[in-house]
Amino acid sequence: MNSNKYLPILVCGFGAAVLTTVPYIKSFSCCLILPAASFGALYLDLRVNKTILPIKTKYAIFYGLLTGIVVALFSSAFEILITFVTHSNDFVSTLPQTESAMRSLNLGSLIDQTMGLLNRMSTEIVANGFSLLYTIAITFSNIIIDSIFGIIGGVIGMIVINKRT
Repeated sequence: MNSNKYLPILVCGFGAAVLTTVPYIKSFSCCLILPAASFGALYLDLRVNKTILPIKTKYAIFYGLLTGIVVALFSSAFEILITFVTHSNDFVSTLPQTESAMRSLNLGSLIDQTMGLLNRMSTEIVANGFSLLYTIAITFSNIIIDSIFGIIGGVIGMIVINKRT
C-alpha cells in the first residue's frame, strides 16, 4: 500500500481546518476554503502519487468527500478546544438574537422546548467550557456540510485538472 495515498488529504484538510477557525476568514470556509482544499488535495495527489490522467469522477468525489470529512473533524476539534479554553463561542454570543428571531416566528411550545435545550447548552459551555450536545451537533453538522462542499471542490478540481492536461 502506498503510504502517501492519504497524505494530500490530511495536509490540505488540516490547513483548511486551521483557516476555518480564524474569525473573519471563517465566513468563507464552505464556499471557498473547502473546495480549494479538495482541489489542492487532488493536485497534490497528482504530483506526489503520479495519479493516472484523466482523473475519474469517482476518484474526485472520493477525494473531495475524504477532504471534507478531515476538515470537519479537525475544525470541530479546534472549535471544541477553543470553546473549552475560552468558555464562550459564536453560539453563546448569538443565542439572544437567535431566541428573539425564533420567538418572532410564533411556533408556540416548540420554541420553548428548543430554547430550553439551547439555553442548557449555552449554560454548560459558560460554566464548564464543554457541552456534549453542542459537541455532537457541531461535529455532525460540520461533517454533512463539509462533505458536500468537499465533493463539489473535488469535482471542480477534476474538471480543471483534466482540462489543463
